[in-house]
Amino acid sequence: MERESFREKMKMKISCVCLVLVLLMTVSSDATNGANGHPDNCCFSFVTFKIPDKEILEVERSHPDCPKKGFVFTTPRGRFCKKDLQ
Repeated sequence: MERESFREKMKMKISCVCLVLVLLMTVSSDATNGANGHPDNCCFSFVTFKIPDKEILEVERSHPDCPKKGFVFTTPRGRFCKKDLQ
């Protein structure tokens, strides 16, 4: 009788642990894609200095779903946003 009770308790604990693991995996998978509510190439502030042409590696238009429209300039020093291409 006691042995049967022990088995039932162990099954319940294992079920709870499995449920917690599944929930954690679900939450973490949702958090990896778009959890911040916007695409990766959004502009939130803009630089006003001129970026030398020779330093520009790539220029992309910000994603249409971004709150502020602009251009993302990628340089060896990082990524910078400008309102226009000049």
